[in-house]
Parts: sequence; structure tokens; C-alpha cells
Amino acid sequence: MALKPTLLTQKGLEDLEAELEHLKAVTRKDIAEKLKEARGHGDLSENSEYDEAMNEQGLNEARIAQIEAILKNVEIIDEDSLSTDLVQHGNTISVLDVEENEERDLQIVGSGEVDVRAGKISDESPIGKALLGHKKGDTVDVETPSGVLSFKILEISK
Repeated sequence: MALKPTLLTQKGLEDLEAELEHLKAVTRKDIAEKLKEARGHGDLSENSEYDEAMNEQGLNEARIAQIEAILKNVEIIDEDSLSTDLVQHGNTISVLDVEENEERDLQIVGSGEVDVRAGKISDESPIGKALLGHKKGDTVDVETPSGVLSFKILEISK
């Protein structure tokens, strides 16, 4: 069975490649230095600095593997061909949270690029899935774990 490609914007791809390079070139060296220093403190069985550095190394290597897996199966969203007629992957949408009477800007991105604080939501999230395919002026009800939310689409942009 073929894996579903991870959708990324060009910027998302560049950010992941930069993160991967940093993890390999900088973070690995920093952790190796911490391990070397911790080994110099003697008995490793009771050396918390060594244990901490080993844990950090494991997390770093796991993130490297995760990014490499994403990059092997990536599909770039062609932002030049995006339409503003309907919500698509890559679009930025201004929505009104009907219940909160609050405007938000959301960008629909692939799961490898999600950053909720920056308004980048996954196309696989309940809100992302619900907004896809709708047009400006539509009110979309979204079933979420915390209940039904309603969003009115105010604007769709590239």
C-alpha cells in the first residue's frame, strides 16, 4: 500500500530542510560534546548528566528520522495555481468564529507543517477537513471533541 504523501508549501519544505540540517550539523555536535563531558565525570550508572544527554540524543535522532520520512514522501502545494473560489490546501482563510464573534486567519496545510499558534492547521484536522471545498460566505459547522463550532468564511486568499 502506498503511503499518502505529506502536503507542504514551499516555505514549509524549506523550513523542514533547514531544521533537519540544524539537527544534524549543530544539535548532534552539541549533544556529543555533552556526552563527552558527562563521561568525564566518572561512573555512568549514576550520572544524571549522561542520562539527560542520552535522552536528548534519542529525541534528536527521532526527530531527524521523522523529518527524513516526511521528506521522502512529500508533495509540494503549487501556491501559484491556487484558486480563491473554494478553500483548498495552501489557502489562507479569514473566518468568523460565530459563537465567539472573533475573526481568525487560518492556513490549510499538510500535517508536516502544522503550527496552530501561527494559524496553520492540518487538512486532516476537523476544522481543516470541514473548510475544504467551501466558498466565501459559507457558514461551516465543525464537529470537534469540544462540541460543534461554526465558522463563516469571510475571505479566501493565496
